[in-house]
Amino acid sequence: MTSSSGAKPRSDDGSISGAQHPAEPAGRPMARALRRDAATDAACAATGLLAAASLAVLAELSSHWYVAAVMTVFAAAVGIAARWLPSHPHHRFGAANRVTLLRLALVALLAGWLVESGTPPGWGIVVTATLAASLDGLDGALARRLQVASEFGARFDMETDALLILVLSALLWRSGKAGAWVLLAGGMRYLFLAAARPWPALARPLPPSTRRKTICVLLIVLLIAALVPIVPIVPASWLAAAGVLLVTASFALDIGWLLRRHEPSPPSTGGAR
Repeated sequence: MTSSSGAKPRSDDGSISGAQHPAEPAGRPMARALRRDAATDAACAATGLLAAASLAVLAELSSHWYVAAVMTVFAAAVGIAARWLPSHPHHRFGAANRVTLLRLALVALLAGWLVESGTPPGWGIVVTATLAASLDGLDGALARRLQVASEFGARFDMETDALLILVLSALLWRSGKAGAWVLLAGGMRYLFLAAARPWPALARPLPPSTRRKTICVLLIVLLIAALVPIVPIVPASWLAAAGVLLVTASFALDIGWLLRRHEPSPPSTGGAR
């Protein structure tokens, strides 16, 4: 990335980028350093994740399919996130994104239970989900404090939240505490993204919204509360229903805002000047 001051960025060996390779764009060494740093962090996270998933097998809590599912979800999510790295204007992956990577690993641990035929550990799921939710906000606070906020970090955090909600809603459905309708809680965002393809008006950026962030947090809390083993089926289903209604209303408001902004202006009645 070209420096705004006009100075050439330094390469890893301390020399001025372009001094020995004048044909190389100034931003390329920075991009390579970022990719290496991100790959190292992802590899470390994957190693820890593999160890954690393997412990569940050794403790006879899960089968080997659990490990395969956990690593598949994590690898797929990291692969998708890697496509957004160019929007991260820093040469290091950063502490904030490492927190989000940790949250993604926790979500992968939760997703692995969806392939197990037995009864998943209820309290283990609640503790893991609570930890993943509790870390939300820490990544953003770190990014702002260290002045390394980026479009990549914001999207990485947002998509990790979306995946967490999808996995929690699927776990709740699988537990039998709610019907298939609870999948709307996690699937609403992906349905919205799919609808934006045939209807470009829905693809326009939305302004920042405290309401949207608040409902996201409330939805996660409601889904985790419904998954608590001591919560009976009827109260759990009401908690889940409240979450679905909240997220549906939020999306309805956003869609209405986008469609109103997309309405064509009335034709001018004035003559040519």
